[in-house]
Amino acid sequence: MSRIFQIKTVPSTWLESNGRRLDCGPYLSGAIEARKILEQHVAEPLKDLTTGYNGGIFNGPWFSRIYVDDVDNGVPFLGSTDILEADLSYVPLLSRNQIKGNPDLVIDEGWTLITCSGTIGRMAFTRSDMKGMAGSQHFMRVVPDCERIPAGYLFAFLSSRFGVPLVISGTYGAIIQHIEPHHIADLPIPRLGAVEDQAHGLTLDAANLRVEAVELLKTAGQMVNDQFGFPKQLALSHRVFSCSVASSSLLLKRLEATFYDVVAQESDRLIAGVSSKEELAALGVSISETGRLKQVFVDEQYGVPFLTSGEIFRQRYEPTRFLSSRILPDESEWAIQEADLLLARSGQVGGIIGRGAWADRRLVGTCVSVDVLRLRAQNSRIRPGYLYAYLFLTDVGYRQLIRTASGSSIPHLSASEVARLLVPIGDSALEAKIDELVWSAGRNRAVAQEKEDQARTLVENTIEAGGC
Repeated sequence: MSRIFQIKTVPSTWLESNGRRLDCGPYLSGAIEARKILEQHVAEPLKDLTTGYNGGIFNGPWFSRIYVDDVDNGVPFLGSTDILEADLSYVPLLSRNQIKGNPDLVIDEGWTLITCSGTIGRMAFTRSDMKGMAGSQHFMRVVPDCERIPAGYLFAFLSSRFGVPLVISGTYGAIIQHIEPHHIADLPIPRLGAVEDQAHGLTLDAANLRVEAVELLKTAGQMVNDQFGFPKQLALSHRVFSCSVASSSLLLKRLEATFYDVVAQESDRLIAGVSSKEELAALGVSISETGRLKQVFVDEQYGVPFLTSGEIFRQRYEPTRFLSSRILPDESEWAIQEADLLLARSGQVGGIIGRGAWADRRLVGTCVSVDVLRLRAQNSRIRPGYLYAYLFLTDVGYRQLIRTASGSSIPHLSASEVARLLVPIGDSALEAKIDELVWSAGRNRAVAQEKEDQARTLVENTIEAGGC
């Protein structure tokens, strides 16, 4: 449902068919119009096509969470925003003992996940790499009965322009909106014959491409670690108290304790042990920031897509805001190019700050917020994919980045500090292989979105045509 102010005439019969609800949601979401179109198809209620716990449509339980740092003792725990992310390696770990006591927390492959509080109706299809992860109570699980309906088709319909209005029409609440499983249990799911299998295949292809992209990036990061003998992970120094000693000769520009703690010095030692290394600036890598532009948002046809530091990590590129192109400066000052490295420059240490995203072809021409630094290595003496792998796929690179954060309330990274970071230089042939792995991951993610869109479009067009 659009957030723009709307005026609409609502027949009294609509009130009767919606339990005499007097709030705007059911009538402005487009759900009633969607139901009218779906009447021309044979349909079954959603609850008859799901299976498992609570009939196959349920939320996770409410409970006191116990988080851990050790992957051997924890299970990745997804929140309502995490299900939309392309990379789930950063999510917190929930104690395995809590999972044993709450088996309905565990997610399986092929489910449709739907956010059910706050921003309602955002959806994700669970991939094979999400199997066994746990999830919060802030998103619903829809578990398809695969003997009755293809899982990929169910997701394609629910996330379509017919399914979403039906899902969000049951939303209630004035401050924090909610939706419950019983609100969507009777949603009509049209049966479209052979189209269901086609949509299912496209959705599965998209999921598999995203899993493959994650594996390619893991391989790229491990190749960097193996080349220089870096450990996979250093200690979580920013979350524990420690004591260390630093030479007075180092205290020339920075006095923060975190800049000289034990783990920061260990990352320095590892970099010092590399035979060849150079600063980013010396390699010809440009680092730029959008600056504090006047943000005038307009309709899509009059503007440029605008992304925040959180949105650059989503598995789907779906800009919701557009900056007026009339007041933007020259494109060289803000436009993203393919293979740019996007660095989240602000946030809480241990959170989003210091994380990076690879700009694939979907992001070309997009403008990012002031909270994102753009690293451009396409014309430098280092390959952009290799630089991405070192900075964002190794813990040593991350530690080198994050230690330069300054500020007490909301720490931030400065372009000048990042430009002085040392980058280890290794075998050129291996660098080329790592670069290609990162490029391939970016292509996979772009194609994955295209296939998911194709599945959704196929379903929508078939419904509109009134046949199978």
